[in-house]
Amino acid sequence: MVDSGDRAREEFFSEAQEIVEGLGRDLLALDEAVRTNKVDPDVINDVFRAVHTLKGLAGLFGATRMATLSHELEELLDNLRLGRIEISASVLDLLFRSVELYGRILQNEKDGRDAPMPEVDDLLRQLHQDAGPSAAGLADDNYDLDPGLLSVLTEYEEHRLRTNIASGMTLFRLRVQFHLATIDQALDDLKITAKPYGEIITYLPTGAGADQDSIELDILMASRAPLDELQRALHQAGAAVEEIPRRSDAHAAHAAHAAHGRVAPGMPSMSPAHRGGAPTGVSRAVDLTGSMQASPPSSARGTRKGELSSIRSVAQTVRVDIHKLDRLMNIVGELALVRSALGRLVERLRAAPTERELSLDLHRLQRTFDRHLAAMQAGILEVRMVPLGQVFDKLARVVRQISRDADKLVNLVITGADTEVDKLIVEELSDPLMHMMRNAIDHGIESKSAREAVGKPAVGTIALNAFQKGNHVVIEIEDDGKGIDVDKLLEVALRRGVMSQEDARTTSYREVLNLIFMPGISTKSDVSELSGRGVGMDVVKTNIGKLGGVIDVNSEPGIGTKMTVTLPITLAIISALIVRVADRLFAIPLTNVQEAVALDEATVRQIDGREMITLRNSTLQLCYLARLFGLNEEEELSARIAGLLGGGRGGSAARAAVSGGRRGDGGRATLGLQAGSKRKYIVVAQVGARRLGLVVSTLIGQQDVVIKALGPSLASVRGFAGATELGDQRIALVLDAPALIEEILHGGDRQRADPRSTHG
Repeated sequence: MVDSGDRAREEFFSEAQEIVEGLGRDLLALDEAVRTNKVDPDVINDVFRAVHTLKGLAGLFGATRMATLSHELEELLDNLRLGRIEISASVLDLLFRSVELYGRILQNEKDGRDAPMPEVDDLLRQLHQDAGPSAAGLADDNYDLDPGLLSVLTEYEEHRLRTNIASGMTLFRLRVQFHLATIDQALDDLKITAKPYGEIITYLPTGAGADQDSIELDILMASRAPLDELQRALHQAGAAVEEIPRRSDAHAAHAAHAAHGRVAPGMPSMSPAHRGGAPTGVSRAVDLTGSMQASPPSSARGTRKGELSSIRSVAQTVRVDIHKLDRLMNIVGELALVRSALGRLVERLRAAPTERELSLDLHRLQRTFDRHLAAMQAGILEVRMVPLGQVFDKLARVVRQISRDADKLVNLVITGADTEVDKLIVEELSDPLMHMMRNAIDHGIESKSAREAVGKPAVGTIALNAFQKGNHVVIEIEDDGKGIDVDKLLEVALRRGVMSQEDARTTSYREVLNLIFMPGISTKSDVSELSGRGVGMDVVKTNIGKLGGVIDVNSEPGIGTKMTVTLPITLAIISALIVRVADRLFAIPLTNVQEAVALDEATVRQIDGREMITLRNSTLQLCYLARLFGLNEEEELSARIAGLLGGGRGGSAARAAVSGGRRGDGGRATLGLQAGSKRKYIVVAQVGARRLGLVVSTLIGQQDVVIKALGPSLASVRGFAGATELGDQRIALVLDAPALIEEILHGGDRQRADPRSTHG
């Protein structure tokens, strides 16, 4: 199993390599624009943004050398885009050299090498010398600024820092502790208090705090006020104020020597000392064209013969748009149709005695094709898979915020974050899971005092668990809160007219729990920012259903509540059971099929208006699909008889089948066909803990299918996930088993038997 840190590191290399490659392309476009004298400012901005992104990534992952190079490049590019220096061939040489060195730095970082790179140091000195006048204000004042603080400055904050220094402001460091629950408001209050005395430029956590619920910030402030006045003004806010000293030239030179290659990880220095110690009061504005053309340094001329570096990419990963994988999966679906057609051709050749050798050769070719197609399908599905940890990590931050908003103590326990599902499913899961988490905290977990009063730990626990079960992924959210008050739930349902008094008396416990998924139903009497409006769980259920999944709820008063979401691993390509209902073909995803058995009509009984059978010592409700979809099976039988008795291919076989039928009852030869046609089958569909027997006319076989959307006009029709092509110009509707189970078992229409109809 890949460690999460290693995975993040690989993602860093992949993203950094992608940015560097894009930077190279932009520089080529810029070079062409310079030659044609048609420089596009947007291209320069794109280059600047790419370097700025690299700086942030490098700082995040401790790639100090890359962060330092990116910062110096930022200075040069900032001056370019602001028109302080002119774009020229010599400047482009520096930029192209930087791209080459980015590749070397990435390779060294990936190999774990920290060897000196004198070519990078040479380029840094050249960039520092020729960066232009943008940092002259910092050089004049030479403040002893923490490189860690400077490394997190945004472009605007850097601009404000330079502007304040240039206007003669004094820099101060404020150190303040905040409680995490109130940090946003407290920080805003501090800014308001400090505003009359100067400007807060930026802030950075120190990593310290009085306890785990507090955080300490270093705040950089510029002000004209003296130190004692600021201390008095900010004393009530709990801020410790100190003036940032200016460095002497000797100190600056020493700091420059010490900082060479020894900057704090992820904190590239912005101090002038690190950039080479320009003399105080001397502007660093340089005629780049003149100075660089007169004496171009070796680092700007490129590598000498024998020192050419490899242009091989460091990254071993490729970022692919998910829609490109969708197109590949559609192609696999088309190949599956070819496979089916090939199988039919093999069967035809087998029936011809003279083509036996050709049939064997074609059969071997078909088996090879099947293996390669299965491998291709599995490979594409594997590429689409991502760990659920991508969503779980976000949920952890949400839980922390919501629990503080609700003033409750909550511990989140996550297991199964490595469980993988389709990327598209992961993206659509975020909102439903977040809402269930919000409900678990607001509805389930009690306050500290309430928990202690009933002998529970003061800190509530929410367990978030994921695991694979067959071709499904199961996600469980379980809390140890107070559970669902079913009596209050019934009371709300009756008051809102969701059910009648008679229904309330006969409704099972599970059906009462499922009322939380009805619009407008909530057990909270007061409405808060978190919940209480009854407009959330119905949306959760709908969104889960759109993903081909179901959600179940179990709750015990005083013990807690458990939400279980069952989802298919992928929606891209599925194995399906092809069935016939009357004269129509349907596909049922095999992930929802438990088994298929023949229907014995004599075993069917009615319980509370529902048709049931006993299968393997448990009760199974039936749903006659022909009746549900309004299909006439008698017309289908007549069409089949007419086809069999008609002329053309297969006519003789049909007549033989008829003649082989029972001759009793007045010599009616069709009775054998009619008797056979009466047999039906039960496809036991299961989603989570719920089962439903789907009664069909015929079982055709298994086939891999690619589901196509029905289009906007039919998108709202429940019970169908889409359509698929089966080959031989046949189309089948794909049944949405979770939606059907939900509709039949828990919908308003309980599929009561029609007394005028028969089981046929």
